[in-house]
Amino acid sequence: MEVGIHEAKTKLSKLIPAVLSGEEVIITKAGRPLVKLVPVEARSGTRPLGAYEGKVKFHGDLLEPIPEEILDDFWPGR
Repeated sequence: MEVGIHEAKTKLSKLIPAVLSGEEVIITKAGRPLVKLVPVEARSGTRPLGAYEGKVKFHGDLLEPIPEEILDDFWPGR
């Protein structure tokens, strides 16, 4: 389905259910296609575990205080 930009603005509440049910909606201006209205893909909300496995290395004890010279690099004049 193709709709003009003005029509899309006035009928958006009817276009959204059409898109969600699988219909393709192209919004035009002066008869030329501008954009396609598409549904947003659902995100799972989780990241894959182990994505950085073997890419990050820690040296020393992570529970030791950070050395002053390194802290000074992050917060000069503290």
